[in-house]
Amino acid sequence: MTKVRAEPNRAHLLATLGVEIPDALLQLALTHRSWSYENGGVPTNERLEFLGDSILGQAVTVMLYTRYPELGEGELAKRRASLVSTVALAGIGSTIGLGPFVLLGRGEDLTGGRSKASILADTVEALIGATYLGLGGETATALVLRLVEPLIENPNTFGESMDPKTTLQELAASLGASAPVYDVAEAGPDHRKTFIATVSVSVAATGDTLVTASGEGSSKKQAESLAARQAQQLLTTPV
Repeated sequence: MTKVRAEPNRAHLLATLGVEIPDALLQLALTHRSWSYENGGVPTNERLEFLGDSILGQAVTVMLYTRYPELGEGELAKRRASLVSTVALAGIGSTIGLGPFVLLGRGEDLTGGRSKASILADTVEALIGATYLGLGGETATALVLRLVEPLIENPNTFGESMDPKTTLQELAASLGASAPVYDVAEAGPDHRKTFIATVSVSVAATGDTLVTASGEGSSKKQAESLAARQAQQLLTTPV
């Protein structure tokens, strides 16, 4: 007998976000293309993601400009890149418990899609876009600022999130490990290629593996950064 996954209560998600997105827009924001493919080609969240990305970037840019009058253009750009990165947005998605709410196709679900950084990040952007369309620009901007505030208050955000590969390399050296080794594979058609990176960190003296982690993204650089971030978290999380 096939086990049917129980649908989570979306009211909990809306309460966490602090917004009342209209049902139709919320449904659209949560619809991944893999679900669409298995359900008759219904509209996906990709257009909302496109819109949300723009709103996110503007809200973060204005906030940084007004909050840090002492910073120059270069440092402001670095901080913005950190806050709107896939790593940061996936962390937000994980923190708010977004994974169970995303509508995924069976194959994507079975391969861990609910915890994939790219899917979580894209869905966060789609929710921002849905908030803009349903509730207006001021509400959408306020949502963005609530979501990124914990990142701003985290002293590690403007270092580790900006360059996870460098951070992992420095962490490995401090642990007496060899430099991280990356392996990248490609999947999907040329017009929608996905990159899957795996990184391994080993003990320099013995070659024993300390940690192995993976990341998936739309570019090799993104996939390697996500894998590095995951490895770093594994190495610094107490057992």
